[in-house]
Amino acid sequence: MSIKGQNIPENQEIDLLTVFGKTGNFFEWINALLFKIIRFFIKNTIVVALLIIVGFGLGKYLDASQKSFNNQIVVSPNFESADFLYAKINLLKSKIAERDTVYIKNEVGITKPAAIKNISIKAITDVYQFIEERDKNFDLISLMAEDEGLKKVLNDTITSKNFTYHKISFTANKLISDAEVIQPLLKYLNNSDYYNKIQAISLKNLQQEIVQNDTILSQINAVLNGFSSKVIGAQKSDKLVYYNENIQLNDVLKTKEELIKNQGKNRVKLVRFDKTIKEISNTLNIKSNNKFYGKLVLVLPVLFVMMFVFIRFFIAFYKKEALKAQQI
Repeated sequence: MSIKGQNIPENQEIDLLTVFGKTGNFFEWINALLFKIIRFFIKNTIVVALLIIVGFGLGKYLDASQKSFNNQIVVSPNFESADFLYAKINLLKSKIAERDTVYIKNEVGITKPAAIKNISIKAITDVYQFIEERDKNFDLISLMAEDEGLKKVLNDTITSKNFTYHKISFTANKLISDAEVIQPLLKYLNNSDYYNKIQAISLKNLQQEIVQNDTILSQINAVLNGFSSKVIGAQKSDKLVYYNENIQLNDVLKTKEELIKNQGKNRVKLVRFDKTIKEISNTLNIKSNNKFYGKLVLVLPVLFVMMFVFIRFFIAFYKKEALKAQQI
């Protein structure tokens, strides 16, 4: 027992000496590494300085020239023109990708076409309004959702085109104005002889419907006023009033209520029906939140120096390994 007790402290001392020895070797390795790094940058001071200057200048130029502003237009396609709207936007998107500035300038009417970088369109999902417009829409969505799921159905392109409002998004490399870009773009989207004729006829039909509904409401009010007068007259004379049950007063009141609701919707439609693709609102010149935007002046110098260090390290490593291979 005593022999084992005497061996334990000696073993502990050996372990501590080993640990301290390894720790000392580690710090020596760190010191050697720092020395090599410092010597590397001293030997390549001119190259590193040039890379920093070039990276700083290029980063400053790119930060100044490659500005990015997001723009959004909310529109409402009328007269079942959603497919037409999406086709026009996709065509314009392809022209921007091809950098066809002649088409954008001459056909769209944007005087500085190079400023527009990309464009896209997406429906604004409003399932409640979609269901409210037609009772059959609820049954349709419910039926489709049973097989594919509600979220997938609502985001499906075919379904989403039937929503009332759609958002057109595009990016520009400069500040734009409504007159410079938005109005020419809307004019381009509304450029269709077919839909212009549909718009004129639909607007005329809507105006006639409003007039006819007002006439029917006046007639219903006259009937209700006549009935009310008879009831009031009978109450004053203390006489019984008999009326034909076929009048169906409840149905008349429901008809009046429906007509009033329709008239309200029709008057709102009058505001939208002056254009095939009606602009609802726009938000312009939103500064891009790209994480590298405005920071290239710092990123590029560091990137260039890191690339130079990596290349020199790779060359040195290759030469060392090639020398070993020759010796073997």
